[in-house]
Amino acid sequence: MSQALKNQNSILNKLRIEKLNPMQEEAQLAIHSCSDIILLSPTGTGKTLAFLLPIIAELDPSCEEVQALIVAPSRELAIQIEQVLREMGSGYKTSVVYGGRLFSKDKIDLKHRPAILVGTPGRVSDHIRRNTFSTTNIKTLVLDEFDKSLEVGFEKEMTDICSSISRVKKKILTSATQKVRVPKFVGLTNPVYVNYLKEGESQLKVKSIISPSKDKLETLVQALDHLGNQPGIIFCNFKESIHRVSEHLTANNINHGCFYGGMEQKDRERALIKFRNGTHQLILATDLAARGIDVPEIKFIIHYHLPMRRQEFTHRNGRTARMNKQGTAYVLHWKDEKLPDFINKMEEEKLTGVLPPETTRKSTLFISGGRKDKISKGDIAGLFFKQGGLIGDELGTIELKQDCAFVSVPTEKADNLIKKLNNTKLKKKKIRVRII
Repeated sequence: MSQALKNQNSILNKLRIEKLNPMQEEAQLAIHSCSDIILLSPTGTGKTLAFLLPIIAELDPSCEEVQALIVAPSRELAIQIEQVLREMGSGYKTSVVYGGRLFSKDKIDLKHRPAILVGTPGRVSDHIRRNTFSTTNIKTLVLDEFDKSLEVGFEKEMTDICSSISRVKKKILTSATQKVRVPKFVGLTNPVYVNYLKEGESQLKVKSIISPSKDKLETLVQALDHLGNQPGIIFCNFKESIHRVSEHLTANNINHGCFYGGMEQKDRERALIKFRNGTHQLILATDLAARGIDVPEIKFIIHYHLPMRRQEFTHRNGRTARMNKQGTAYVLHWKDEKLPDFINKMEEEKLTGVLPPETTRKSTLFISGGRKDKISKGDIAGLFFKQGGLIGDELGTIELKQDCAFVSVPTEKADNLIKKLNNTKLKKKKIRVRII
């Protein structure tokens, strides 16, 4: 067995993946053998792993500069890619840079050069402009969700990035949307297409929920009661709409989180953490949540507002029915509303009005210690079981970050756990524990 194959098998074992899917296999072959690749595959089919494995295999361990640059259109997607790289445990340093984070923190992190740099267009172009790192050794450029990162709003930054890395030998563009024009400044030459978009269409159902009134808030509440306790995303077009819908859901005792561009980065990250660990079953979001964010298996999405374009409709729908699992996208519309051309004839969902069953409510606790303090998930689990007195599956998802961690616990036990564990020691570090 070759060393490259051994390394790949080691990575897959760490990720608890038995084998690659056909798209990932074909993408690997294309990336290893071609210079320009466009990878098209539905959301949730494993595109990130598909391009990271061959990139890692082709890195030069003797090079001490940035060798691969991955550009993602949102902070959440950039953070998620970096997290996947960490979990792969390749031995190569990875860094992530994005707006909303102190530039000085980036500079400290980039002093010891990463082999792979992940970032958003604005922050990456800013670093290149300030010569924070050398671009001379960058041989691979990835534009993840390129249909978004190459939009007009990012054009200047992306032009600067593409013109500044002149020695690139390989360009990989990924998307879950077809028929997107690639601007000339990207410099693709006869790209090879790996297209699996047809593979993921059959599992998704699209249904309509008809509101008798133009104001759809009451119908939304009825729909959520009808759908019961299962994870879902409600898409709105504007943050002002999210505020209004959120107030109405709160008034009806429907637990939920919010996620949109105007939020502080810390609040956005915590909204996703609480969604992933089940503290919130529902999240109200703009199209920011339609692409590449790391969220659990979602049973449904609701278009409270319809997007303006077909590709955003596709990306939103791609948050459910992932990896051959079933899911439903509901279009919530007024009975007299004219629907856009990209909405085909839909089956109507009749609302039964059955209230959802009672489930254990969860809360998320913050712990002021993380990887840099040599704390592991096992250390945190031990603390909550031994000193906290939790049993079995009362301890929910643990998310470990560089300088902190988050744990989901039954809401009724949260205050008692804080009393027991706040200001105690974990791996020689005195930790704070509080609810978020």
